[in-house]
Amino acid sequence: MPNNHQQKTLLSLITHKSQSATISWLSLSLIIATSYSLLALKQAFNSPYIVQDDARQHVFWMQRYLDPQLFPNDTIADYFQSVVPVGYKTVYQLIANLGIAPLTLSKLLPLILTLITTVYAFALTLQLLPIPIAGFISSLLVNQTLWMRDDLVSATPRAFVYPLLLGFWYYLIRRSLIPSLGAIALQGWFYPQSVLISSGVLILQLGKWQGKKLRLSREKKDYYFCAAGLVVAFFVLLPYAITTSDFEPIITATQARGMREFWAGGRASFFTDNFWDFWLNGDRSGLLPRRQSLPILLYGAFLLPFLGNFPKRFPLTTQVNSGIILLPQIIIVSLTLFFTAHLLLFQLHLPSRYTEHTLRLLFPIATGIALTIFCHGLFQKTKILALGFATILAGILIFYPLLVTDFPKTAYEIGTAPELYQFFTHQPKDSRIASLSPEADNLPTFSHRSILVSWEYAIPYHLGYYIPLRQRAIDLIRAQYSPDLNEIKAFIQNHNIDFWLIDQSAFTPDYITHNKWIQQFQPVATEASLRIEQGTPLALPPLIRQCTIFHTQRFIVLEAKCLVQ
Repeated sequence: MPNNHQQKTLLSLITHKSQSATISWLSLSLIIATSYSLLALKQAFNSPYIVQDDARQHVFWMQRYLDPQLFPNDTIADYFQSVVPVGYKTVYQLIANLGIAPLTLSKLLPLILTLITTVYAFALTLQLLPIPIAGFISSLLVNQTLWMRDDLVSATPRAFVYPLLLGFWYYLIRRSLIPSLGAIALQGWFYPQSVLISSGVLILQLGKWQGKKLRLSREKKDYYFCAAGLVVAFFVLLPYAITTSDFEPIITATQARGMREFWAGGRASFFTDNFWDFWLNGDRSGLLPRRQSLPILLYGAFLLPFLGNFPKRFPLTTQVNSGIILLPQIIIVSLTLFFTAHLLLFQLHLPSRYTEHTLRLLFPIATGIALTIFCHGLFQKTKILALGFATILAGILIFYPLLVTDFPKTAYEIGTAPELYQFFTHQPKDSRIASLSPEADNLPTFSHRSILVSWEYAIPYHLGYYIPLRQRAIDLIRAQYSPDLNEIKAFIQNHNIDFWLIDQSAFTPDYITHNKWIQQFQPVATEASLRIEQGTPLALPPLIRQCTIFHTQRFIVLEAKCLVQ
């Protein structure tokens, strides 16, 4: 049984508020955050050919910053360059001007973003409950939550949403006008959807609880603050509203329901016949973050609303800042935007983007506050039980990542065909490669050469981009499995193909039937599969020997001009 001195020491550990305690707990938070990031960095530089999965879309075209001659007349590169926010591309361009390759920067940015996120999570928690250990628990859980997903590590626009949301919430509670406006502007430049969340929160700030009644604020400064924020939000979103893209229109819900791409197994799987999966668990359609990507302790967040009802049992509840109302306000705004995004599908992009990011931040912060209050209350009444609980809690907090498969989750893709990448790197910069091979996903990143089409880049939200790309994929499937040589020649000439990359197994029966991407393109996929199964003589295989310019055990590269002779 702990003696009185030990009891006082433990209570002091929880409630100590000095500057030195704050610095100590923040430093420990940053150390742990750095350790998670370094684990990811070790993976990132473990091979000369490695890239984060989603970074393949958003980073490959940025090689143009180092060499403007790359990807000429490349619709795929032009599309992904057009859809990224201005702040995101500006950061990469400025760093590229210093000679640092965009791919390298994408591997380094997660460490910087992690540290910024950690500081804001810690500081925000202290604004709500001025107990440093609460800031430590919250920031630790924020880091564990984010590193159980591949958002932060992707260094894509959505990686920036976490520090920017936390930063805005922190400055909002402090009523720091200029930093708040700056945070809103940065949100618009890096992740525009988050501006809608922040705007909604600003509006709800005008409501004040007086007793049990909700009334409009009588403070003029609240209206000035809200108005200033909404003005910044308006102007930062205005360019997105008035700019017309060459790749519009955006697909409608009706059109999407009629496409295989939006159903299970499709490139942008969204719809499902399972009600609960669609509304709760869907990666793009669902309300909640996936349970397997959340630390188990986050369920402690549900304690917070109840602890306040027992101030005598849990005295720290009296120290909770009135700004805690911000947490349910964020949830209300997120839910409103979630259902609005479903109603206007896909005009506001994906509905889950309005809840999953906010909940991944709110749950850890609420949990950090709730667990601190709960532990302190236990120490006030039941010392032995409290000590046991605190010991178990500390063990779970620190060692939980060891129990998680694939932590930190990085989704790094390792290129396994270095000879192939090097071959294409030495070809003319305006080369275009046609291929149904999954390896085509990696060629723009590792070889800096244009491809005709591939799974990774077949994003179907903008029809001006996707319909032509889909037709190119259909033309490629038809040509590769055509019995007519003239169809092959026409395909090469119509699409200005220089090289044709083929898997060694491309003409086996399972190649098409087991390829979920090719299966999206019907009926040509089925027709091609039947030709192989029935032994129909195809035009391309007899030409492989004479037109092969490069080959490995897995791949064959054909020279297009040889095929048209």
